[in-house]
Amino acid sequence: MTEPAGLVQISSTDDAVRLLGRELGPSDWMEVTQENVDLFGRSVDDWHWAHNDPERAARGLFGTPIAHAHMTLASLPHLRESLLTVSSGEFMFYGYNRVRFPKPVPVGARIRMHVVVTAVDPIEFGEQLTLDVRVEIEGEERPGCVAQAVWRHYYVDAPE
Repeated sequence: MTEPAGLVQISSTDDAVRLLGRELGPSDWMEVTQENVDLFGRSVDDWHWAHNDPERAARGLFGTPIAHAHMTLASLPHLRESLLTVSSGEFMFYGYNRVRFPKPVPVGARIRMHVVVTAVDPIEFGEQLTLDVRVEIEGEERPGCVAQAVWRHYYVDAPE
C-alpha cells in the first residue's frame, strides 16, 4: 500500500501499528547546494576536494563536486519531517541497522526520501519504528542512500 506524498501523523500506538508494511512518501525535495556541502565539511572537518573544490572536482571521477555520504545520511531526519510526525510526545532518532551509498549525490541535485515501515515494537513509554529508507536522486535510477533507520516515539513531551 502506498501513501500519497504528504505528512502522516502518529497519535497512538494503534496509529503506528497501522503503518506496518506501508510505503510512505516521497518526502519533499531537498536541493543539495555547494554552500551546504561546505558547511557540512566544516562541521565535521572533512575538506576532501571531491566535496569542497568545485574546480578540481570538475576534473575528477564524477565531473562535479559531490555531497559527503554522511551528509546524505544526516539529511534523513529533515526529509522524514515531511513524511512522518507525532501529535504528542517526542519522535527521536535511535540509530541505523545498515546503511549503503549506491550512488554519489552531486552538488545541485535534488533528493527525496521514500520509507517503508518494516517493524513497530513496543518500548517503555512508546514504540520503536524500523524504517527501510531509500534516498532518491532526481533523474537517477540508483539511489543516493539506502538504510534501515530506527526511530523511537516516546509519549513524553520535552521540557519547555
